[in-house]
Amino acid sequence: MRILIILDPLEKITTYKDSTFAMMVEADRRGHAVFVCEQHELSLAGGRTVAHARLLRLLDPTGKDKAWYALGEPSEEPVAAFDATLMRKDPPFDMEYVYSTYLLEHAVREGARVYNDPTAIRGHNEKLAIAEFPEFSAPMLVTRSAAALRAFVDEHGIAVFKLLDGMGGTSIFRAERGDPNLSVIIETLNQFGNRSVMAQRFLPEIADGDKRVLLIGGKVVPFCLARIPKTGEFRGNLAAGGRGVARELSAKDREIGEAVAKVLAPRGLLLVGLDLIGECITEINVTSPTCFQEIRDQTGFDVAAMFVDALEEAAGPR
Repeated sequence: MRILIILDPLEKITTYKDSTFAMMVEADRRGHAVFVCEQHELSLAGGRTVAHARLLRLLDPTGKDKAWYALGEPSEEPVAAFDATLMRKDPPFDMEYVYSTYLLEHAVREGARVYNDPTAIRGHNEKLAIAEFPEFSAPMLVTRSAAALRAFVDEHGIAVFKLLDGMGGTSIFRAERGDPNLSVIIETLNQFGNRSVMAQRFLPEIADGDKRVLLIGGKVVPFCLARIPKTGEFRGNLAAGGRGVARELSAKDREIGEAVAKVLAPRGLLLVGLDLIGECITEINVTSPTCFQEIRDQTGFDVAAMFVDALEEAAGPR
């Protein structure tokens, strides 16, 4: 297959832990031709979505050498000309990201096979998407009302506040009943009623880790990565200093993963990352889910191989 990957600049990839790098290595190992482009290299020209792409040649599949890749000469061709396209641009999910999903959506109408499906990415806000699965979610509230946020804290005692477009654990606050800074926290996040804020009941199980459960091609990866907060911290995000520990899924983890996969896979979401604290989903990641290498390194389970298997099946003969 000829695979196009839309991603961040190659020189910024941290090869020892990057999931897109693992995908590229596995695809290359199987003999697929991997092409790359950045988000700004997509355009709509002559009625077609085209990519200014380059063929990637892996010089060091381990990624240990700084010169681990070489790029061919750039060429411009329709996205639909590739056998599969992977949207692996990391958040933030800003308006430029949204515009890219529009371009890719047009490419899909031309026959392109894009994963994750751009319409589905746009339709599943990674915070709000949990509302579709109330049976697996803790009590939550999304509002611009400062009074409603304060009442939520009063009701539950402790809550977590986050912005709907936040990433990597940024702008997440723990709010407690009686906290003299509660009004300041609310004002900082909702900007005096101008921004929507999500409030979730605080889950003390975070001490045991914020679990990333991966769904690939409608199936559940049998291991998760528990991101355990560092001392004095309540956020488990690796970007916020959390420590990643791979674990075999519990029966409940698997039940939740299978139930969500059954709903999301038919929508063109080939790869999904659920965030679970205890037995509750806190986020559903669809833009650029990670943790492939951490799980493989600690358990031996090759997540990238499972992903490329699913990609080959999804983008099989036209």
